[in-house]
Amino acid sequence: MRAILALDQGTTSSRAILFSHEGDVLGVAQREFQQFYPRPGWVEHDAEEIWESQLAVARDVLSRTGISAAEIAAIGITNQRETTVLWDRQTGKPIHRAIVWQDRRTAELCDQLREAGHQPRVTERTGLVIDAYFSGTKIRWLLDNVPDARRRAERGELAFGTIDSWLLWNLTGGDLHITDTTNASRTMLMNLETQQWDQDLLEMLQIPAQVLPEIRPTSQVYGVTTPTCFGQPIPLGGAAGDQHAALFGQNCIEHGMAKNTYGTGCFMLMNIGDTPRPSTQKLLTTVAWTTATETAFALEGSVFIAGAAIQWLRDGLGIIRSSADVEPLASSVPDTNGVYLVPAFAGLGAPHWDAYARGTIVGLTRGTSAAHLARAALEGIAFQVADVLTAMQRDAGITIPELRVDGGACVNNLLMQFQADILQTPVVRPTVVETTALGAAFFAGLAVGFWNDARQIQTLWQTDRIFEPQLTADEAQHRRTRWNDALGRSRNWERPEFYPEA
Repeated sequence: MRAILALDQGTTSSRAILFSHEGDVLGVAQREFQQFYPRPGWVEHDAEEIWESQLAVARDVLSRTGISAAEIAAIGITNQRETTVLWDRQTGKPIHRAIVWQDRRTAELCDQLREAGHQPRVTERTGLVIDAYFSGTKIRWLLDNVPDARRRAERGELAFGTIDSWLLWNLTGGDLHITDTTNASRTMLMNLETQQWDQDLLEMLQIPAQVLPEIRPTSQVYGVTTPTCFGQPIPLGGAAGDQHAALFGQNCIEHGMAKNTYGTGCFMLMNIGDTPRPSTQKLLTTVAWTTATETAFALEGSVFIAGAAIQWLRDGLGIIRSSADVEPLASSVPDTNGVYLVPAFAGLGAPHWDAYARGTIVGLTRGTSAAHLARAALEGIAFQVADVLTAMQRDAGITIPELRVDGGACVNNLLMQFQADILQTPVVRPTVVETTALGAAFFAGLAVGFWNDARQIQTLWQTDRIFEPQLTADEAQHRRTRWNDALGRSRNWERPEFYPEA
């Protein structure tokens, strides 16, 4: 067996990456797919397009590298989390577009649940806060708003899944309706202690248990693909939400180790060991991963808009032609000239949890240029990450010695240097920055014996560059104080009347 195939299904594209025994990338294929914005605050995907694009890139990377299906030891899946699909069990067709994790249409329902006093119970059982981010209220919206959906769900005709479940269903021709513990822990429906669906929470959200997938470990052979996918069956060796996979891919397997992934959003996770611990800083407690022998938990802070802010500079404002152009443009000025950009386009995530915040630019003058805006957008990403890490260190009662980074934007040296400056903490970038896909590959490879154990995969992780802080502590604190001023101006901008019922 020559390789592990990782299917990395993200928010804006589907990718397939082949990894060798040494953890090296043998080949990559990627395809973007359409984003739908039917109303302000709403974000949707075509689930069938997601499946078609994911299968296409998987076939493409095998073709490009000349590696056959017979040489693939296993497939590992990692996916955008919380995005919700409801489909017909008989036809396999979705009954509505997928509701994306960024979608805020259920913000009012979340307000009602909090006002009804459900927050303490939800946090105690799931480790989450009540928020439109998670899958539970998205399922409820689909059942309430798609004609005949609730009746069909109660009769067992419909299946719910996050994107991992949707891919596994299609890869096996409908034989498997399962999810793993990491994805299940993001639904607001799974009990962290039992790692099973919580009946009380299902009743709270009026969700029939018949629609839910079976919960499985993160690293396990689930079954095999249908021969129609790749010509012959390939074992399916595991699945994990993208941020959990990145934590494992970064080898953060010891208590207190933390990573941040710079993708469409930013997601920071810290390994907190084998016991779930509630947050006092509005962070999330989540399953990090489960194997046959262990369960690890993590604290998580989510920034909703990170790389998406750079896409906005490209597609919305047109001040760059490609995302890669942002670094030279931002580097053409020494600072932002007093401009702060709060990219709260989809509200604010941890530790603020303000569904009604909106993107804000402050400090504009006649001297403000496109370069200043580009630099402010990059700095806005770093400031949000700093807010999360500060909260995380307070929760854990420790100061981390370094922050490991990955994801597409971590190749931006200007951003990484500013991140180290504003954190006053070294930022470590690995040689292989595809750690989300690498983590999925590790989970699958461990399940089939491609790698022996965690110690072996630890030896595969290598440092590319360490960014040491260059700003003084006083200057970093001054910049964060001004950031907090800007942040305050973005808060609570939209009100519920802007989200009429469908």
